Amino acid sequence: MQSVTDAAFESVVLESKLPVLVDFWAPWCAPCRAVAPVLAELATEFAGRLSVVKVNVDEENAVAGELGVRSIPTLVVFKDGKAVEGVVGALSKAELRQLVDRHVGA
Repeated sequence: MQSVTDAAFESVVLESKLPVLVDFWAPWCAPCRAVAPVLAELATEFAGRLSVVKVNVDEENAVAGELGVRSIPTLVVFKDGKAVEGVVGALSKAELRQLVDRHVGA
């Protein structure tokens, strides 16, 4: 999983040919740390069909502010440069897979 800065967000996420799952997180957030290994597994399983990236809201908060991220972890799926679905909280692997499956072609 790649960490993305506010400056790189447009090129990495908005201009991506693949759907992108963005994890807005912070190092001090226990639920964020809990969901990180699951996101890493999904990144591997969906390689070539989905990008998974992380935005540390303590260091990079401009995009999070623009998107109205108020709680973390917040996970947002971007497709064709637009946010298409977002969820707040540490979801189970099954719930995250359902989120991804809704936006990634088979």
